[in-house]
Amino acid sequence: MARKRIAVIFGGCSTEYGVSLQSAYGVLSHLNAEKYEAIPLGITREGKWYYYNGPAEEIREDRWFGRRCLPACISPDRGQPRILAFRDNGVEIRAFDIAFPVLHGKNGEDGTLQGLLELAGIPYVGCGVLSSAIGMDKVLAHQLAAAAGVKVPASVSFDTPKSQEELEQLTKELKLPLFVKPANAGSSYGITMLEDRSGLAEAVARAFCHDAKVLIEEAVAGFEVGCAVLGNHELVLGEVDEIELKGGWFDYEEKYHRRTAEIHMPARLDTVSREKIRREAAKIYRALGCRGFARVDLFWTPAGEVVFNEINTIPGLTACSRFPSMLQGSGLGFREILEKLICLAEEQAAEKEGEKAVRGR
Repeated sequence: MARKRIAVIFGGCSTEYGVSLQSAYGVLSHLNAEKYEAIPLGITREGKWYYYNGPAEEIREDRWFGRRCLPACISPDRGQPRILAFRDNGVEIRAFDIAFPVLHGKNGEDGTLQGLLELAGIPYVGCGVLSSAIGMDKVLAHQLAAAAGVKVPASVSFDTPKSQEELEQLTKELKLPLFVKPANAGSSYGITMLEDRSGLAEAVARAFCHDAKVLIEEAVAGFEVGCAVLGNHELVLGEVDEIELKGGWFDYEEKYHRRTAEIHMPARLDTVSREKIRREAAKIYRALGCRGFARVDLFWTPAGEVVFNEINTIPGLTACSRFPSMLQGSGLGFREILEKLICLAEEQAAEKEGEKAVRGR
């Protein structure tokens, strides 16, 4: 049987470019080579696309760009998915079966790349255009989760600059400490924790450097937990993990370098509490219209309440990332997770073809 050809798309014009390289290495090094042929398609920080024909280790080390690359693009024509790689003497066409986006943050996880793949009729792993866009926007994600009956932090949001006086007035009903965040960003970029309101203007200016909309929300008492979700209609819920902090908050340094943070998997909670968290994660996944996979991040309060933090529609996919770790806690190995994701993409594509056939009658 011929191997399925998987276009693994990585990099991206995003502050999370480096994180994407690590996830791409995780995917490429764990795909079952007997079943799948990986076709790496890299995007530089500047947004240039290249077909890459070299070892995965050079992607991880950010040495992939160079002599092993050809300028390339995905053909937007519907039909057979194709990568067009440009040589001096012509165009090399590489057909593939399924796209596997492994981009984090803007210009990849936010529905933009998914829109291109939808336009071209290409089956792809992960959430669709709308759920990807909503998942990236913390304000919209919280609004939909709240409408579904999930608790969310008290907050305010705005998309125009404010003076210090205006910010103090706007947040007067919010309890300290406060988190100031770009509405659309990941990996804790642009986020500031404030113990008092004197630094609001500076923190908001920092957040506006990353997005055109800013969210200010109350800190939630308790600690952060997470749940991996896998599936389209029937869901596989991973084991719940817990982030233990020795101080401060789970910023970029803690997420990727673990200066003081420790991840407990499973979380140090009883079975009933962990099941409650899993139910809320599934509720959020459904409310946002997700498919394929996502990691839902929440807070567990001292009163035993679950509060929604954010959702990652393309979570980290390294061997030590939280998403595969949580699913491994439920009995799925990394290779099996990737295979299920590809099967879910095929399932979604088949359903679309069925709907199209019905409409054409």
